[in-house]
This record gives sequence, C-alpha cells and structure tokens, in this order.
Amino acid sequence: MSAEAGLDKHTPAPRIAGSASGGTAREPRSYPAGRFLRGLLRDPLAALEEVSRSSGGEITRLNLGPFRPYLVTRPEHLQYVLRDNAPNYRREGLMWKPLSRLVGEPSGADPEWPVKRRVFQSLLTGKSIETFTDEMAATIARAVDELSERVPPGTPVDAMDALTRVVYRAILRIFIGDKLSLADADRLGEAIMVATTSSFRARMLLPFVPLRVPLPGDRAFHRAVQTVDDIVYPVVRKARRMHDQGEHDPTRDVVSLLLAARDENGAALDDKGIRDGVVSLFVAGTETTVTALSWLWVVLAARPDVAARLQDEIDTVVGTDQPTRAHLPRLRYTKMVLQELLRMYSVGWIIPRVIADDDVIDGVKMHRGAPMIVSPYLTHRVEDVWPDPYVFAPERFAPGRSRHRFAYLAFGAGPHQCVGSVFFTVEAQLIVATMMSRLRPKLHGSPAIEPQAGLTLKPRRPIEITFRPVEGR
Repeated sequence: MSAEAGLDKHTPAPRIAGSASGGTAREPRSYPAGRFLRGLLRDPLAALEEVSRSSGGEITRLNLGPFRPYLVTRPEHLQYVLRDNAPNYRREGLMWKPLSRLVGEPSGADPEWPVKRRVFQSLLTGKSIETFTDEMAATIARAVDELSERVPPGTPVDAMDALTRVVYRAILRIFIGDKLSLADADRLGEAIMVATTSSFRARMLLPFVPLRVPLPGDRAFHRAVQTVDDIVYPVVRKARRMHDQGEHDPTRDVVSLLLAARDENGAALDDKGIRDGVVSLFVAGTETTVTALSWLWVVLAARPDVAARLQDEIDTVVGTDQPTRAHLPRLRYTKMVLQELLRMYSVGWIIPRVIADDDVIDGVKMHRGAPMIVSPYLTHRVEDVWPDPYVFAPERFAPGRSRHRFAYLAFGAGPHQCVGSVFFTVEAQLIVATMMSRLRPKLHGSPAIEPQAGLTLKPRRPIEITFRPVEGR
C-alpha cells in the first residue's frame, strides 16, 4: 500500500439529507467537555487531535456548553461540506469574526468578494505568474544577499523575521510595484504579524464573546490594525486620485487592478474594499510562505537524509546560478518537500463553517446554526488516509501517487479554495533554491519545537537559524 493509499479520489459523496440508513438520521457521537476542556484551554491543537484520534474519523460533536461544534475530518465528508453542498456550510464564526477586523468580511459574507477574487485570479494564475517569475526570482536573490550581508555568519536569527523580509520584498515588487517603500513594507509585515498572533487564540477559543468585550491581546491587535490602515489607505487614495484624474498607470499591481475592477452592475470598489483586498492578499501571500518555510529548517534538522537529498537536487539543478523559471520543473524533490511540509505543518490549520440549514451527512444529523470545525491539520493525520502520518515523507507526493482529492487541504477545497496555490509553490521553490544555493541555513538549537494554533500554525517558541555563505558566491 502506498503512502497515499486510503480513499480513492472517486469515492462517491456520502449520504445526504433524507438518505440515512433506515430512513432515520442519528445524533452525532458527543464528546463531553469534562474529558478535554482543560486540555483545550492549554493546548487546543493537541486536544482536538486527541478527539480526532479517539473518534476514528466519525463525525463528533464537542459539548462545550453554549458552544457545541461538530468535528468533521474524513475526506468523503469534507467533499460534501466544502464542495457538494458548500452553500449550506458558511464561512462564519470562530476565526472569521476576528479575521474580519483585519481583512474585511469573509468571502461568504462579502458582496464584493467575486470582484476581488477575479482580480486575485488574474494575478495568481499560471500564465500570469509565468510573466513575472524571473523578476520575482531576481528580487528574492537580492533579498537573500541582503540577508547574508546583514546577519554575520553563525549568528542566530529568527527564521520568521528573516523570511518575512524576503517574502515581502518579492510580494511588494510584484503586487504593489513602487507604490510602497521598503521601509513601509517592513512596517506592514510587522503589523500584520502582530495582528495575526495577538488576540486570535483568545477569540477563537471564545467565539461567543462579543467584540466589544476586551480579551487578552485585543489592545495590541487594534494598534497593529491602525498601523496597517496608516500604511495602506494613503497608497489607495493616491492611486485613486491618479485614476480619477485620468493619469495612466501602466502597472498591473493589485491596487491598480482593484481600482479598475467592476461588479456585474458596473459598480467600483470603495477605498475600504480596495484596502481590504490589498491586506487580504498580503496576509494570504505571506502567512503561508513564511510560516511553512520556517518549519522547513526544523524538518531538515530532524531528517538529515531529506536535507541531503534536497541540497543535492539544488546543487545539481541550480549550481551557482540564480534560480529562474527554467529551473522549476527540475526542482521536483524540492516541490515534494514543500507539499509534505504543508501536510505535516498545515499552516491554515482550521477552516471553520456554520451550518445554514438542517442536513444529514453519512446518517448523522447536522443541526442548523451549529458551528463546524474543519481542520486540514487533523485530516492530514487520519491514519487510514495518510499511513504513518507523523513521519515526514516527501515521497507521498511523487508523480503517479493518488489519494482522495479532499484528503489534502493545504489550500482549502471547493469554491473557496485559495487561488494562490500555484503562486506559493513557485515562490517557495525559488526561496528555498536561492537560500540553499547561496547560503547554508541551519537550525540553531533543538528541533523539538511544537506547533501552536492561532490564525495559522505558528511555532510555540521562535525557530532560530544560522547562515554560512557558500564559498565562491
């Protein structure tokens, strides 16, 4: 049996409303609060993982008093929730409420989302990416060289800080052009990092608490959002003035595209709509890449065999050159490592839903208004879908391997699937190939670093790395 063996990707959708066995739907298995509430407050990720393991993939309802979410982890159930009957499972509650304070309403509640999505697709689809891949590669190379010059050899540096600078320079050059300075880009990156780590854990654990009631981290969150507004709104307003005055802007950056975009009735986005679009693209474009690549150094320290094979491929394919679009098809193992990295450290670890109307999934009653926890992190650890799920095995993603299409949720699935999956792969391949061809990054300290759930899957303590320049570079 291959590492991907499990449910076939053509598995039929599960039984739905009115088709439960015997004509009668059953209540879901209930998991009482007393069995895991203390663990949930201390380490929600580990507590949910224990519930998922004990349920064996069965749909379970967590009894937390006023908050009673369903936990759904199996791919065939997720196909129904995320695709087959997606309108009944809305993007509301849990992380969507606190996230909306940073990037605006979630797509399911945002009437302007179709306009923004079309703009993002025009920037992030394969053919568009091909036009700027080499420019992005050159920007990444300059950022890595700058990192090498700024950090003395052997000096530990926070991996997330270092990678944020590299990623932001790539995104700034491609998505914003000259509309934002490097200094403001660094400030924006720091503010977004604070906003996505400060109060999210408290808000997600206590989703029923109104936003007007202060929780730990709220003050830092509000300061960070104000900084984001102070940086982004002037860019939007200046671009609008130029647009309204008829000044031609030849660029295809996200601000210009959002300004020019129209909905089906010909209406344009207002300043807040453009601001939210820019910030949501920055959050999506940086969080996954920075967080995933920070975990990479932990994995390579724990798996020297993977590190050696990865380094050998980069040395063979790239050598002393600057990575370009032409190198990407031959960086096959690099791509497999990145895919497995997102399986094991699912950056977007949770994609919650709220049930709009009563329903039945595989004979289980789904009650209207109830929240639902869908977690790629948990689905990626279902043992009969992913054998030996705690083993880092890039070969799971070797060409020709197959799995249920909803077994791998690194970028979500269904109509709300992230449009940036190709962009992430290209950007991450370029960053890894550039860093490992010009430097020798190495984890500083023990690889025993546990993940912690917030908006994304962050390390519980900082991941520090050191650099040693490659001779002759």
